[in-house]
Amino acid sequence: MMNDVIKAAIVAGEKIIEIYNEDIQVKYKKDDSPLTIADKASNDVIQSYLEKTDIPIISEENKQIDFSERKNWDKCWIVDPLDGTKEFIKKNGEFTVNIALVENRIPVYGVIYVPVTKELYVGDVTVNKAWKIKVDNSEEDFSNLYVVNNEIQPTFNNSKDLIRVVGSRSHMNVDTENFVEDLKAKYNKVQIVSKGSSLKFCLVAEGKADIYPRFAPTMEWDTAAGQAICNAVGFEVIDQSTQKPLVYNRENLLNNYFLVK
Repeated sequence: MMNDVIKAAIVAGEKIIEIYNEDIQVKYKKDDSPLTIADKASNDVIQSYLEKTDIPIISEENKQIDFSERKNWDKCWIVDPLDGTKEFIKKNGEFTVNIALVENRIPVYGVIYVPVTKELYVGDVTVNKAWKIKVDNSEEDFSNLYVVNNEIQPTFNNSKDLIRVVGSRSHMNVDTENFVEDLKAKYNKVQIVSKGSSLKFCLVAEGKADIYPRFAPTMEWDTAAGQAICNAVGFEVIDQSTQKPLVYNRENLLNNYFLVK
């Protein structure tokens, strides 16, 4: 089943790239966030694969099912068919396809695919491992993914010389700026590492950053796959309101601020 999930992400990514290489037609949602035809094309592909599993789906592009029904789910897929729509429109390549399997409100398996670079990240919390490979096409046999050479090796920083923080170089909000200022009192140097979309989680998981403060609004589909990948390699995603790991399929799908560490 998981190979089909990986294939869903890659085929969806191929659809996105077809549109990415053309003139982008942009529509706007009620909240004025950009929505392209690529979102819908990707979502249709992913739906066609995941519907075969008989596990319900929460997706950014689907009409949300009422919590009175969702609260009885012990499993669900959480999907963002195109995470980083603004990056897509800017054509900087930093957008992803995100698919996560959530069991009893906890992400246990996550797939993040980067259509432009063809990089695939997969995290399996049940075995505490995550992997990264470069994909040629969706027809590959992904059984070769789960080998030692493809495992992500994170960095757990115990030095006080340098800490690498995932964030924006140009427009951090006040809460994030305050967090960074606190770090400057503890470390000799604070380096800001910037990326779009769920690639921020991947930076931490593969050892290219040490900590990711997200003190701005996100939705469950923005974070579930990234959390699974980070959890699989030993990082926690801590809800700053509860001081416990971020959980999913909540009544309100809007996340609280969180910290990946």
